[in-house]
Amino acid sequence: MTILVTGGAGYIGSHMVLELLDAGERVVVLDNLSTGLERLVAKPARLIEGDIGDEHLVRLILKRHSIEAVVHFAGSIVVPESVANPLLYYHNNTAKSRALIAAAVAAGVRNFIFSSTAAVYGNPEQTPVPETAGLKPMSPYGTSKLMTELMLADTARAHDFRYVALRYFNVAGADPAGRSGQSTPKATHLIKVASEAALGKRSHLDVFGTDYPTSDGTCVRDYIQVSDLAKAHMAALRYLRDGGTSDVFNCGYSKGYSVLEVVDAVKRVSGRDFEVRLSPRRPGDPASIVADSAKIRAMLGWTPEQDDLDRIVAQALGWEEKLGAGGASQPIQSA
Repeated sequence: MTILVTGGAGYIGSHMVLELLDAGERVVVLDNLSTGLERLVAKPARLIEGDIGDEHLVRLILKRHSIEAVVHFAGSIVVPESVANPLLYYHNNTAKSRALIAAAVAAGVRNFIFSSTAAVYGNPEQTPVPETAGLKPMSPYGTSKLMTELMLADTARAHDFRYVALRYFNVAGADPAGRSGQSTPKATHLIKVASEAALGKRSHLDVFGTDYPTSDGTCVRDYIQVSDLAKAHMAALRYLRDGGTSDVFNCGYSKGYSVLEVVDAVKRVSGRDFEVRLSPRRPGDPASIVADSAKIRAMLGWTPEQDDLDRIVAQALGWEEKLGAGGASQPIQSA
């Protein structure tokens, strides 16, 4: 049996491909390469260039490759962009996910793992935020992901179909073995952008909002290392294979860092200073959001291995230096 990874040429998806291959799984990747990179798909995974919204194509892939489970990463992820262009996000994240789910049901694929987001919580009333908290997204990005969660829940009630939705907090870092990392041009992830600034690839770093009700006025986030996140997906796959019922889990470390704390960490680890410009708030950004991760630890047995901000920053810097040297231009291999 084979696992289909949508968006497997992207940042998180490429790390999931590595995790699956390292575990001896057979992998097919479906990616339209609009933001993903072919070279990030580790061998011997097979890459099919195409769109998850093409239901006919997806059905062919599911049948032809005897797909056992779908791990769904494909979609758009930039909160300010979603505010400016909401219909794009409802198309890419919701309508196309609907087509993918429909193809899975038609092909008899029972197990589905969905890349959701902490943005479904909006600005939570409590922190750390548990899975039972109110769902009040502040952006079309968060709403588009929540709508997919609702579709999955309804589909699981109506069909022989089970899913796990993993609500990510802020993903950062790179594969500890240096095989993959955040490579998307014009990425908006803070640690990625700060690393670029530290290495002189950007003239400065913008900090959006200094008047939030936090310790230093900047947003607070829970940063989860990308390989730890991939291992959470593997735990979810084992859970579904063992007959687990459909469920939702937070993916974070249950600790938060402000934007300025992260900037200081990048300066400290890199040993370099860079210009930081204080800018107004961006629409759609909550003040503080930190995961309550007790549920995933207890139910899926997930234990983080990379829970250290300086280590995560060092991985991001190392990958950024590799990109700058052209060392990430060749296809990667699994271990």
